[in-house]
Amino acid sequence: MGHGGNVIDELMTDHREVEEMFGRLQAMTSQGQALRDLVDEVTIELVRHSVAEEQHLYPAVREHIQGGDRLADKEVADHGRVERILKELEKTGTDDPQMGPLLQQLMDEVAAHVQDEESSLFPMLRRACTAEQLDDLGDKVRRAKAMAPTRPHPSAPDSPTASKLLAPGVGLVDRARDFVTGRGES
Repeated sequence: MGHGGNVIDELMTDHREVEEMFGRLQAMTSQGQALRDLVDEVTIELVRHSVAEEQHLYPAVREHIQGGDRLADKEVADHGRVERILKELEKTGTDDPQMGPLLQQLMDEVAAHVQDEESSLFPMLRRACTAEQLDDLGDKVRRAKAMAPTRPHPSAPDSPTASKLLAPGVGLVDRARDFVTGRGES
C-alpha cells in the first residue's frame, strides 16, 4: 500500500497487485485457512482501493471530464456489485460449493472494472488534468487507503462526503477487529 506517484500510477499498481492475488487464488488447490487468508487479503485491498477511488478519483472525474457524472456513477455502481460479492464471500465457508462461483464472479467483475478504468477513464483523466493535479490526487488516494475500512460495508453511503466523514471511524473499527482476530496478517 502506498506505492507513490500520481493517482493513475498508484491505482494501476493496485490493479496489478489484485491481479497477482487472483492468480494465486486460481492456482490454489486447497481450501481451509490458506484460502480464507487469501480471500481476506483480496478483500482488504479491494475495499481500501474502492474507498479511495470514491473519495478522490471519482470527484475528480466529475469535475474534470466532460460527462464525468455518468462515468463516475458507472464506476461507483461497479464498486457496489463488487462490495456485495465481497460481503457474500465473507459469510461463505471455504468448503462451501458457492465459494468457487463467487470468486469467479468477483474476478470477472473486477477484471471488467479494471479494463474500463485503464482503457477509458485513466486516459481521459490524464488528458484533462495537469501533472500536479494527478500527483495531488495520488497523495490523497494513498492517505485515504491508509484510513479506509478493511471489510465490505455495502450499505454504507457511497457519496464522497459521507465516505470521508465515516470511513476513518469505520476503518479504525475494522483494523481493530483485524488486529484482534489476526485477519490480514498472512
